[in-house]
Amino acid sequence: MRPSSYKAVVHEFAAAIRSGAIPAGTRLPTHRTLARERRIALATATRVYAELAALGLVVGEPGRGTFVRLRSGYDGLEPSRALPVPRVADLSFNQPLAPGQGDQLRQALRTMAASGDVEALLRQHPPGGHRHDRAVLATYLLERGIDTVPDNVLLTSGTQQALDMVLRTLTSPGEVLAVDALSYPGIKLLASTHSLDLAPIPVTAAGPDLDTLDRMCRARPVRAIYTIPTVHNPLGWVLDREQRERLATLARSHNCLIIEDGTYAFLEPSPPPPLQALAPERTCYVAGLSKNVAPGLRFGFAVVPDRHLEAATSSLRAAAWGAPGVVTALATSWIIDGTVARLEKDRREDAAARQDIARAALAGLDITAHPVSYTVWLALQPHQRTDHAAAVLAEQGILVSTADAFATGPTVPRALRLALATPPRDELAAALRSVKDTLDAIPP
Repeated sequence: MRPSSYKAVVHEFAAAIRSGAIPAGTRLPTHRTLARERRIALATATRVYAELAALGLVVGEPGRGTFVRLRSGYDGLEPSRALPVPRVADLSFNQPLAPGQGDQLRQALRTMAASGDVEALLRQHPPGGHRHDRAVLATYLLERGIDTVPDNVLLTSGTQQALDMVLRTLTSPGEVLAVDALSYPGIKLLASTHSLDLAPIPVTAAGPDLDTLDRMCRARPVRAIYTIPTVHNPLGWVLDREQRERLATLARSHNCLIIEDGTYAFLEPSPPPPLQALAPERTCYVAGLSKNVAPGLRFGFAVVPDRHLEAATSSLRAAAWGAPGVVTALATSWIIDGTVARLEKDRREDAAARQDIARAALAGLDITAHPVSYTVWLALQPHQRTDHAAAVLAEQGILVSTADAFATGPTVPRALRLALATPPRDELAAALRSVKDTLDAIPP
């Protein structure tokens, strides 16, 4: 079948689904039936459904068929914020804020306004930030086990820009990026933007299957490995030192680069050394202040090895230059005066309390979580479709994330990710009990 005809079938189905002509929940023809009806090859029919799934329009259920997705609630990478009833709880995103942070911001802005050279904040900063500000981050990173010089720290507008810069610098279109089979959704978006071939690593209860990763690297040229070794999103694991050392050894033996995401690392009070400390010559470490300080503070950073520093700086210059001066001044002042350290301590205590609430409210369900984290991975029963469960919860005013947002390969488990940080703590138990009651009421 010619590409134009193949695309025509995709567009026809997509238009019918989006218009409602094919209603949500409809079971579509089998691959063989579609191939026969449209006079196309079976492989082409499979490709049609795969593209519709990539668009978030259908979901495949092993042994049952392909269904039009129910699109209420969390819908892939971009959530639909419109709910059929008043919102009860947003468990789809972690947006942690502590009482009194507004007052902290007011005071910080007053202090900045009274500083001697406030006009300097309006001038253009060099790409990656001034050396003084980078030195503040280098000192801060010592607490995370990273000992680096300021020149190797680049400041960005959030962790996502740091990841984008690293991928833009280290990879080329068509190269292979190894990533956990369940991982941070933003890495999928970036991989697609940079035309990278995602290679999913099977996951276990304790971390990625490193034996499979080794075989994968022997079979194909893996350019880089993206990993979240400390408080994984969404599964919550913390890789032990032996796993980290083996991962670093694998990267060296196969000449792979490592991209280490430390977004939630602050939640683990006593983590093993970061991969950056074990393999600094090939590891880019990225993180930010969205989860430990405030989601609206778009401030991130990357620690980049010497040999990639010039290219990374050029990439920043070509894209968005880095973090704005006002944001940088606010972030570094909060690091210097101890505000960030205090907030991180408060977040750890808050996350532990919320996990206690979650374990009690979801008792009897199949959940996976780190004891001090803001996420819960909730496995569904065999008769429960993930998109249907999310839609039913949305009808109760509860937003959740579905497993397809986190799946980097074709296998999508029946699961939801619950983000615990956004609802007020005194409302969390009731929201989670509603989740349990709603799921328990879904008939076989």
